Amino acid sequence: MATATLSPQTTHLFTATAAEKYRGAVVEDLQLPPAFCVKSSETILRAIEQAYERDFSHIPVLDRQRRPLGYIDVATLKTQWEAGNTDASDKVINYMTKFKRTVSQPYTLITPYTPLAELEEFLKQNIFAIVTDPSRKFVVALATTQDLETFVSRRGF
Repeated sequence: MATATLSPQTTHLFTATAAEKYRGAVVEDLQLPPAFCVKSSETILRAIEQAYERDFSHIPVLDRQRRPLGYIDVATLKTQWEAGNTDASDKVINYMTKFKRTVSQPYTLITPYTPLAELEEFLKQNIFAIVTDPSRKFVVALATTQDLETFVSRRGF
């Protein structure tokens, strides 16, 4: 009867810390596509069309100063529209999930220079991360757990 044993190298794969797994990589190393955002005054029809063109499942909603207010879940919005619960000309602000910024839930800054280990921790509690420039003046990209998984598989870890 043959038995298999794990070598020290194989065992290391299952117990790797986030820092070891990402080998010092930062968000910029994910090579994310540029973010697609909509203004709060955009119609849901236009938002849905553009989301499908770009293959985005969540879209940040911005105010007039281009600050993130919240996001729309494209699949949920499309379902509501197909069910007749919305009108194509309705504004996305009426259907967005608002970001909760409070003392107990402060804004977490994710930039292109944020270590992937920190991003992983953030994504344990959130669907996606909005990546902004360090001064939070504009949205650079969106990051998901799938982006992290793709990165790790590309690196062969």
